[in-house]
Amino acid sequence: MTHIDFHVLTTQGRRQHDVYVCQLVQQAYRDGRRVHIHCLDEDMVTALDDLLWTFSDTSFVPHAPAGSADAAAAPVLLAASLAAPATADLLINLHVEVPPFFSQFEQVVETTGEDERAKALARARYKFYKDRGYPIATVDA
Repeated sequence: MTHIDFHVLTTQGRRQHDVYVCQLVQQAYRDGRRVHIHCLDEDMVTALDDLLWTFSDTSFVPHAPAGSADAAAAPVLLAASLAAPATADLLINLHVEVPPFFSQFEQVVETTGEDERAKALARARYKFYKDRGYPIATVDA
């Protein structure tokens, strides 16, 4: 059964949130995980694609947007589509809704977001998983 981790963020601001996500992705990559980052839209895909290259001077996280020429070999994919990815075991959901393919992953990471609106949407996602009996852990970030 898919395990859900909710990362409770105390920081405010989109950039701080996104850097935290990049750090999570970096650790997952170092742990040998294959990661799918489910984004809200193509603008978010582009922004995270850029940030994954620049969030730290010493980091290296090979990644690619889904559908790009580099996607087949990349251990980290970014996408905004509802097409289910084929090869990842970790889903980082940055969308406001639970994607329909979430249960194909061993683990799903959710964040509480960067503002009160995002936190309200995260509570709704938490309730969704809880109502369906998925094991949920909270992580204070």
